Amino acid sequence: MQDAVVPATISSKNVSGPPAVAKDIVRILVADSAPIQSRLLTTALSNRKNFQVFPVAPEIAALKQFLQTRSADVILIAGNYLRDLGLLRWLHLTYPKVAPILLVNSCDRDAVVGAFRAGAKGLFLFDECPFHSLCRCIICVARGQVWIDSQQMHYLLDALSQVPALRVVNVAGRPLLTAREEQVVALVADGLSNREVGDELGLSEHTIKKYMLSIFDKLGVSTRVELVLYAISNGENRPAEWLPGIA
Repeated sequence: MQDAVVPATISSKNVSGPPAVAKDIVRILVADSAPIQSRLLTTALSNRKNFQVFPVAPEIAALKQFLQTRSADVILIAGNYLRDLGLLRWLHLTYPKVAPILLVNSCDRDAVVGAFRAGAKGLFLFDECPFHSLCRCIICVARGQVWIDSQQMHYLLDALSQVPALRVVNVAGRPLLTAREEQVVALVADGLSNREVGDELGLSEHTIKKYMLSIFDKLGVSTRVELVLYAISNGENRPAEWLPGIA
């Protein structure tokens, strides 16, 4: 896989965030669900003189116990965490200064978008890239940059071009609409007609009318004005995300 073309001040396969700040020592947590791989990775990284490495169980309780008394710059998370991003979201919200890197064997579009939305600062293809690239990845992320290859970058750019959604919840905080219906509501709230909503989503005007009837029924409203007022009062904006091209 070719490296992405990036500005001269940034290493290949990464995109700059805040200005880089040199670090003498990078403190790394290795949170790997496979004990043997965890030991091997910890040993290999510890041989680098500028790395200080600590193995830790990939569980919220273990990470919380460690981070309450010690600090870390980067955490390497390996295991089946692209399917369940709860650990990543918890880290992002609770310890935002610890930069997570996911070690993965492969990743599709949904996984890439989901991981970076949940707070990942890098996705490293562990089976495809050499160990020295992992060391570069760690250093770049520790300096406030993002490690991403060109294919992953395309996935994120595609996701940014998707229609945002307006999440509408009930008193218990549960979503009342499907993801596609949330997109329809967001566009209607922006003042688009059914035809314009259809053009934006690549759907027919007739399909949008069907969505509107379903939305009206679920929310107990009967006009577009009531829908917009309800959405403003009971909704929250959600970042754009990729949805399959289905009706």
